[in-house]
Amino acid sequence: MNARRPPSPPPEIPGFTHEQLLGSGGFADVFLYEQRMPRRRVAIKVLLSEALTAGARENFDAEANLMAQLSTHPSIVTIYQADIAADGRPYLVMEYCSRPNLAARYRREKISVAEALRIGIQVAGAVETAHRAGILHRDIKPANILTTEYNRPALTDFGISVTMVGGGDDAAVGMSIPWSPPEVFGQNSSSGPGGDIYALGATVYTLLAGRSPFEVVGGSNGGLDLITRIQQSPLSRTGRADVPDSLEQILATSMAKREEDRFGSALEFARALQKVQLELSLSVTPADVLDDSLPSAAEEEEDDGNTRIRGIVTIDPTAPVAGTANRRPTSSAAAPVPPVGIPPVTFNQPNRAAMPDAVEATQRRGQIPTAAYVPSSTPASFGLTAPAIEQTQHRAPQPTQHAEAPQSRRSKKLPILIGAISLVVLLAVGGTIFAINAAGGSPAAVKTEDPVDPVDVIPSGTVAPPVGVVGAPGEGGVVFTWTNPEPEKGDVYQWGLLVPGTEPTLASTTDATVTVVPAEGQKTCIEVSVRRKDGRASEPTTGCAP
Repeated sequence: MNARRPPSPPPEIPGFTHEQLLGSGGFADVFLYEQRMPRRRVAIKVLLSEALTAGARENFDAEANLMAQLSTHPSIVTIYQADIAADGRPYLVMEYCSRPNLAARYRREKISVAEALRIGIQVAGAVETAHRAGILHRDIKPANILTTEYNRPALTDFGISVTMVGGGDDAAVGMSIPWSPPEVFGQNSSSGPGGDIYALGATVYTLLAGRSPFEVVGGSNGGLDLITRIQQSPLSRTGRADVPDSLEQILATSMAKREEDRFGSALEFARALQKVQLELSLSVTPADVLDDSLPSAAEEEEDDGNTRIRGIVTIDPTAPVAGTANRRPTSSAAAPVPPVGIPPVTFNQPNRAAMPDAVEATQRRGQIPTAAYVPSSTPASFGLTAPAIEQTQHRAPQPTQHAEAPQSRRSKKLPILIGAISLVVLLAVGGTIFAINAAGGSPAAVKTEDPVDPVDVIPSGTVAPPVGVVGAPGEGGVVFTWTNPEPEKGDVYQWGLLVPGTEPTLASTTDATVTVVPAEGQKTCIEVSVRRKDGRASEPTTGCAP
């Protein structure tokens, strides 16, 4: 493995102070700067001097313009400004995401199904927003999904994006093979929105499996090997017991060989993941979608509030239903029966002191006159529940009657008769329950079986990292060796060459040794970690040649 190029010197930018290198790519370096006003840390992407061709400059300018259009989305990295440094190199000032990107995370830890679903839905909302703006990303992968200070994924690196209208396929300057769809390796090398959907599914798959979809642990994973498998081999399962079959099927659909067999949109992919959240009794993650072309009153059909669109007031599915805050709660129990001989009491309005907010809010809306709210003087000992607020109606007094009609006398006896019948029924039911409990014992006293401990399908425990990682000159380069302190059957070693300012590209091996071609004039160092067949991995151990 050969070392990558050394990073370029950071440019002098007025109003910014350079701190350190964050990373290097094929056409640009990313540095950490501190902006003096307003005071904050920012990431600045600087185009390389040797990449200042007309085509590269156009791509860089296009990336700045595309990200500026979309960077208000909560899952897309925010762009602050773009300009040209004094040395002639264009630069892009972006939001600084201090937490590790997803490529660093999935290699070093096991990401839960719940978090993978959340990330997939949020990034799908960003991709759907880009597609509605006529923009294809074309390089979605874990390394291009950063993590904000609020632990939210943020899609970045629109460097090879193209517009769906007026953009050509030749605008692409590169690709990431493990997450690319089969059609980009064909003769025409074309890809539409289905290519981004494929990459979305491949990214979620990677977070769950701890490897790219067609990577073979312990096998040959070169570029040609991966391309052949992507085009010809069926997608294998993630290999995790906690991933439901429904999620495995969603990943297989999103990564279908033919673009027309995949989900019709990124939003459709997000809704499929939301259904898995409901299946697993997880809270549903809303998919944020920006579409300024929609009218202010537009709504998505059959959405249930799981998609938030700019300009539309929507409700999270876990929140109370709109318009029910001041309603009386519904109960399945019957209302208590007043004592026999006392006529039922109807409350025309509740006590104002008990519901000040509801009463005043209703008054402000002008729905009910202020005169309708009269505190009730009826005793609360009857145990009755006050009904909804009503307007009090005052009736004119009726003339006094000196004699009652026979029908009126029968009406007065009716409540007494009903009360007596109810009392007899209650006594009969109570006696029956007492007799059953006296004969057979209370159901609460029946002995139950001992509880069964839940089965944890997610492996627990840490993996011991390799020890004694040392390198020495040997045949073909520097030979590194190490020791696995707690070996288990199926263990695989993941290692990568460490180059300052870059993220190591990891490879797998089953042997506790590897040979590295050293870079001239540079110290040779590698990192090695142990990965178990159940998906767990150790922290990496670093070793250098003397």
